[in-house]
This record gives sequence, structure tokens and C-alpha cells, in this order.
Amino acid sequence: MELKERFLKYVSYDTQSSEESATFPSTEKQKVLLGVLRDEMEALGMTEVTMDRYGYVMGTIPATPGCVNAPVIGFIAHVDTSPDMSGKDVRPRVIEEYDGGDIVLNGQLTMRVAEFPELAFFKGHTLIHTDGTTLLGADDKAGVAEIMSATEYLMTHPEVEHGKIRIGFTPDEEVGRGVDHFDVAAFGADFAYTVDGGMEGELEYENFNAASARIDIQGRNVHPGYAKGKMINALDVACELQTLLPAEQRPQYTEGYEGFYHCVGVNGTVERAAVSYIVRDHDADRFEQKKVFLWSCVDLLKKKYGDGVLTLTLKDQYFNMRKMVEPHPQVIEKALEAMKQAGVKPLVRPIRGGTDGARLSFMGLPCPNLFTGGMNFHGKFEYCSLDTMRKARQVILNLAQLWAR
Repeated sequence: MELKERFLKYVSYDTQSSEESATFPSTEKQKVLLGVLRDEMEALGMTEVTMDRYGYVMGTIPATPGCVNAPVIGFIAHVDTSPDMSGKDVRPRVIEEYDGGDIVLNGQLTMRVAEFPELAFFKGHTLIHTDGTTLLGADDKAGVAEIMSATEYLMTHPEVEHGKIRIGFTPDEEVGRGVDHFDVAAFGADFAYTVDGGMEGELEYENFNAASARIDIQGRNVHPGYAKGKMINALDVACELQTLLPAEQRPQYTEGYEGFYHCVGVNGTVERAAVSYIVRDHDADRFEQKKVFLWSCVDLLKKKYGDGVLTLTLKDQYFNMRKMVEPHPQVIEKALEAMKQAGVKPLVRPIRGGTDGARLSFMGLPCPNLFTGGMNFHGKFEYCSLDTMRKARQVILNLAQLWAR
């Protein structure tokens, strides 16, 4: 199956995960695509193909003769799409030989180069974008397609020498629970790569330390005409909390290694409201400071409105993988060489986000992140370059061979 056809097939499946769900995976519909991938892996003749009760799909590309003692490497991608925007009924549009100009998504929406200057890099490429009503799902179905396309090539070209390769597909990465039940021992790789990056050439082994926060607010509703001194408007309290957090530490004002507080959801009424945040920072000390400051803001509002008005639930999600990857420099060195062989200029920079690989690195599986060619993840301006996707596939194939030497 051609890479383009494979990608368009995968994005046709609605695999949106949910932060509100307590099940695993958070949505059953993720298992539909995971089941399709299991069946495709079996059809290709892969061995040790499994799909467990949590939805994790794993399989093996057996080592070629003479390479059975090479390190076992893995490639991992997630199938779920972000809760931030619908991934149902995605209608991709394809531009052959993109001319470098603005892209009309629909009658009301245009993706402008002035607002998304990275588009200039992709002039001459084949681009796949949305119709402006959904996200695309390149995060991370581009990675899924690249891994499966490389797998198909290796399974049908036995002359290409490589060691044992493990392939893994996961649910729920977008809600921070992607490897909650991932069996590292069963996966059995010495090293692995998530294929979940963006811009061509990205190689990432630093990521945010991450936490999620939910503040439940119990208000007191009375008739507004007689509310003085009695009413506690839960929505007002939510707004007040937002003003206490430093405005310059919001995502739209930060870059590079700068962390942030990001309000991702508010819902409720005068009587009861809930606010959700994500807290991020690359530096461990600053990350802890951000969490302490959030607690202090909640405590301040408790003193003002009453101890039972606000309840903060703060949970760590993942940590910066750098200290777990750096002791294994060959993982990075081989990725750099694989990119150079593919004609790709490496871009080593921190992830302003996280991947399954961050947590897997702390679980004993060093796991940096490779580019996919997808851009503007989590929204209606998402797109990907088919040319860059092909290079990502070649990087996977190059890594397979480099680890066998």
C-alpha cells in the first residue's frame, strides 16, 4: 500500500481520546483502528503480533540471517487524536506541488503564510490538509503510516539486513495516559524511537515535565436580586484564579525552554464550576515551583471564599526524558546518521510537549522522538507534507540497517 493511501485510510478512523473518561483506553473507538493495524501486521507476515485488552498492539519484524545478535530496536506511534478538536469525518485535501502561497481551507477559512511561516519550507511539496472543520490526525497517524510503510518494505525485501525490530501502537497518548499499561518487558526492545514529531529533521530527546490540574469550585447560588453578601459565583472564582496566574506564562507568550500554565477547559454555572489546566516546564525545579504557585493561588482563594469552595487535584503526567536518554549516546548518534543518509538536515531541539517516549524512557526503554512531517497539530490548520513523510519512512529504514552493523 502506498504511503499516501495508507495515511488517508488511517485518518478516516475517528480515534479521539477523552480526558473525562476513567476507562482505558479512554474511548473504545480507538480499538477499531488498533484492530485494523493488528490485522495488517499479521497479513504482512510479522511474528509475535498481539493486541492486549488495553488496546496495545505489538509485533515483530524478525531479524535477517546473520543479524540475530544485533540490539533489538522498536518504533512506536499513537493512534489517538487530540480531544481539542473533532477527528470525526475528516475530509483531507491534497495539494500537488504546493506553490508556497496561502491555502484556502473552505469559504470562510484560509491558512495564511503570514500566520504560519513554516509553510514556506514546504514549497514544491505535496501537502495534505484539512477542510477547516476538523483536525487532520497527522498527530500521530503520520507516524503510524510511516512505521507501517517501512514495515511493509522490510517484510517484502529480505535482502535488507537488520536485527529484530519491534513495532508498537498505543492509545491515549493525547491525554497523558498512553503508556499507563504498556508492558516494556513484553515489548522486549533495547532501545526505541517514537515517530511523533513534526518539522522535517526534528530529533527530540528533551521534553516538558508535565502535570494536569483540575480545580472544582463549589459556589453558592441565590436570587441575583438579593445576592449581596451571600452569593459565591463559581464562574467568577474560576476567572479570578486565572488572573492570579502570570499572564506572561501562557502558551501564546512562550517558546523554547519556557514553561507555561495553560487553561484548557472551563465549564459550570454560578453554583458549581470546574477549571482544567496543564502545567509545563523543561526545568525540574521551575516545574515544581509552578505547581507550588498554583497551590498557593488556590489556598489564597480558599482563605477569601471558604475552605470548601475550591478543591485542587494535581497530577504529574510525565517528566523530561533527557537524563534517561543521554547515558545512551548511540541512540542519538544513529538517528543523526540515519537522517543524513536520507538527505535530511537534523534539527535537535526540545519538544514543547511530550510523547509516550518520555515515560517509556523512565520505564527503562530509552526512546527519543523522530519527525513525521505533520504540522499545526490539534487543530483545523493541521497539515502534513507527503515528501517529508517519505523521508521519515526512509529514516526508519536507515535506522533498521544501522543498528544491525
